[in-house]
Amino acid sequence: MKILALELSSGQGSVAWLENDREPFLRIFANDRKHSGLFFENLQLCSREFGAPDAIVVGLGPGSYAGVRIAIAAAVGLRAASVAKLTGIASVCGMDTAAPEYCVIGDARRESFFFARIRDGRLAEGPSLHSSAELEVKLTESNVPLYASDPLPQFPRATLTFPSARRLAELARDQADEIADTRSLEPIYLREPHITVPRASSLTAINR
Repeated sequence: MKILALELSSGQGSVAWLENDREPFLRIFANDRKHSGLFFENLQLCSREFGAPDAIVVGLGPGSYAGVRIAIAAAVGLRAASVAKLTGIASVCGMDTAAPEYCVIGDARRESFFFARIRDGRLAEGPSLHSSAELEVKLTESNVPLYASDPLPQFPRATLTFPSARRLAELARDQADEIADTRSLEPIYLREPHITVPRASSLTAINR
């Protein structure tokens, strides 16, 4: 099976190609959340070298909402131009580590953090939101490796590690019987979208 994997949920982006016994292709690059040029350059290089995939897997986060959306849009476009299957896997399941079980934490903004536990490439718990104090307590209950994709001075135990497109491709291959093909994907949301409703006076002024 020819598998293309796209991962843009953190500050380190990656594109990978996995094909039977062929040497895996992996390109790692700085993932500037305001500029996706390097991602498309590496995606184009991969496409020119290997052609169309049989399956496309995208890292769904949690992490950079903009990055994940860009990866999803690219994957959907590639799928539309081929007969490839499309699927998504939580990015935290594809951390660049050989540990069979580990935890991942990250800054979720608004003075909160996310926590997830991964076992054998699958989400065993989370991702869930916690305050700094709540997360401190939760981490004392865990003795498995702890990773984060951004420096978190509050939690010095966490090792800086990034999700890997190659690892996601391997998971898609190994879990092929469990992963369903889909036509659309959504990032992993840590909280409900916050929508600001205009005040009545503002609406009245607009309608006049």
